Amino acid sequence: MPVMETKNLGKISFEPESELEFPRGLPGFDARKRFVAVRFVESDPLLYLQSLEDPGLCFITMPILAVDPHYRLRVAGEDLQELGLSSNRQPRIGEDVMALTVVSIHETGPTANLLAPVVVNLRNRRAVQAVTQEPGYSHQHAILARADERCQELAEEATICS
Repeated sequence: MPVMETKNLGKISFEPESELEFPRGLPGFDARKRFVAVRFVESDPLLYLQSLEDPGLCFITMPILAVDPHYRLRVAGEDLQELGLSSNRQPRIGEDVMALTVVSIHETGPTANLLAPVVVNLRNRRAVQAVTQEPGYSHQHAILARADERCQELAEEATICS
């Protein structure tokens, strides 16, 4: 099992088949194409997308349905092709793809990027950050707590990758 020393998470080990490939990289990080999703029980539902090419690059994410249980995922044809999915129908979260929202930490509280989720094909582990075709989503959706206390705890824990 490969082991990597990271700046924010310390030493992590991961299964090679859990590696995510971003063929186009991520916006602003086009050269970074290999990541692994790291989960810690104590900060669930947060997932840390750790670059395998840059020990200092880590994104805080969480399942998009944890932020908006009624999220409507619509992926553009170009992104479907990049993911290796059919353009005949939209992918289903949890069946075809995993959809993650990138979390940002601000003084006013954490926000989630619902406008451009990270979409991962569950079969081939290819991923893109896909700008949604659905209207009404923001890149700074306030994560209002159903349990405001828990949200604050997650925000405090999440500062390790900010």
